[in-house]
Amino acid sequence: MDAGAIAQLFTRADGSYLFARWGRPIVPVVFGAEDATVSILKGAIEAVVALAGHEMAETDPELGANLMIFFIRDWAELTETPNLGRLIPDLGPLVDRLQAAGASQYRSFRFDEAGAIQASFVFIRMDDAMADLPAETIALAQIVQIILLWSDTAFAGASPLAAAAGGAAVLKPEIADLIRAGYDPVMPVSAVDASHALRLAARVGAGA
Repeated sequence: MDAGAIAQLFTRADGSYLFARWGRPIVPVVFGAEDATVSILKGAIEAVVALAGHEMAETDPELGANLMIFFIRDWAELTETPNLGRLIPDLGPLVDRLQAAGASQYRSFRFDEAGAIQASFVFIRMDDAMADLPAETIALAQIVQIILLWSDTAFAGASPLAAAAGGAAVLKPEIADLIRAGYDPVMPVSAVDASHALRLAARVGAGA
């Protein structure tokens, strides 16, 4: 993957370049899912965090949990969730937009003073198409999309996952390489200049 292709993954629809990675250990909690699904999700989180060379923890000193994953049947459920409006700005208008778009998923991020990811909130509406997917596929796809702050259009045309020989979903090698490069200790936790993509490409090419 060359610098141009990498830059596209972090260039937003408005043309701005924006990269961020987690600046603190990830502490996940899952709402609205059965225990078996929770175990699958946490297994996927652990695998992607290990791939990145990042860390997990039992608790976050500020939020308790800093990665919150919600499984819902209808977007209207969000407005009925206690205190969620304090975590997600303009929750009511957001729910209206998601309903109007027929969206099946939404991710929101919070950042610290250095621009690193401080928290992420993931909402998955289990419509018919989503319900047909294996839990392992849903889990891996969601975790890959929060381990870095990708562009809002990054995976609109192509999934970060591929099918293995047995049909199981796996992370595409080039995306795995890019995640590892993004978490290289010498790389910044956030970046707004597209020249950052050149540094990522150099590390991907070197097998970072």
